[in-house]
Amino acid sequence: MSVPAEDTEGPLTDTVTDGSGSREVTIRFDLRSVRRAGTLLLFLLAVFLLALWLFSVTGHFLFLVLMAWLIAIALEPGIRALIARGRSRGTAAAIMGGGALLVVVVLAVVFGQLFFTQIAQFVSGVPALTTTVIDWVNSTFHTTLDQTSITSSLQLDPSNISSWAGSLSGGVLGVVGSLSSVLFDLVTILVFAAYFAADGPRFFQTIASAMPPRAQRVFINVSEITIAKTGGYVVSKIILAALSAVFHGIFFFAIGVPYWLPFALFVGITAQFIPLIGTYLGIILPVLATVFASPWKAVAIIVFAAIYQQIESYIFTPRVSTKTMDVNPAIALAAVFVGAAIWGPVGALIGIPLAAAGVAISSSYRKYYDLVPEVEALGEGGSAEGRDPESSA
Repeated sequence: MSVPAEDTEGPLTDTVTDGSGSREVTIRFDLRSVRRAGTLLLFLLAVFLLALWLFSVTGHFLFLVLMAWLIAIALEPGIRALIARGRSRGTAAAIMGGGALLVVVVLAVVFGQLFFTQIAQFVSGVPALTTTVIDWVNSTFHTTLDQTSITSSLQLDPSNISSWAGSLSGGVLGVVGSLSSVLFDLVTILVFAAYFAADGPRFFQTIASAMPPRAQRVFINVSEITIAKTGGYVVSKIILAALSAVFHGIFFFAIGVPYWLPFALFVGITAQFIPLIGTYLGIILPVLATVFASPWKAVAIIVFAAIYQQIESYIFTPRVSTKTMDVNPAIALAAVFVGAAIWGPVGALIGIPLAAAGVAISSSYRKYYDLVPEVEALGEGGSAEGRDPESSA
């Protein structure tokens, strides 16, 4: 290899042995290629760091857009049903979005003040409840837990409690007034949700126009699968959460559970969006609020939750989720923890819908095989150990 002397490093000499003997080979580095490779690496590193910076700056906004997208796909089944009946997409989106907003406003007017009042009362009663729990643990297990240190580590001092309770006791307007950024976030979510719902197809057409025809078909197919399956999944979970909250709220109110409304909403949300253990996590708060004053109410709550879970699993869920997909509990639970780690409590709620979108896409392009007898026996409590493959054929 021959290159100009000014563009090369000093020669590196090595000895190569072949069938005819040994000979020396001189290796030279092309400085132009080295400079190009170094410049490319630095450019890629700069792009990567710029992307990280942009994500850190716009991460919250991207989260709001993601929330808006989830709301839009939750409205999509209703929008398509109205379009099938002759409505335009804009009219259908306005009807569905306006109806959903009206339901939220009505619920806020009817139950909003009661909800925030009970939340404020619950927050004010947390120190007393903490004291009761600590005293019960010390007397039952003969421990010496220090109430002052525990309340201090949990930031349950009177000044914090009074500030939290004061902001909550004002109701919806009090919370929004004290947290003006929440109002801005809600407006952002509503604006983008309205855009995705009303002009979603044109948005996807704009993205697809930058792709070759084959990629456009894959992109549209993936988009349709995601919207249909994930939208139905979100709607089914919202319906099941509402049913759970209604039935638990009626039961809590009937037996005189304090703070019955926020407790019922908490149970409904956790039961649907935290798989496997959501129901039992949801009833922890009402059980703790009643077990020391009236143990039979705590037992009644546990029994009712267990019975309702069976009714929901065998009656409500099959009817509500007949046309939607299911998500493996392990994947759903992992999605909850990952979403909470990235976006906090709200991320835990949207983690499963995002996982549902991924499962819907993978299930459409994944090839499935029939299970061999050894693997199928594992699901029946059997063991593949010691089995003769020839006898199972």
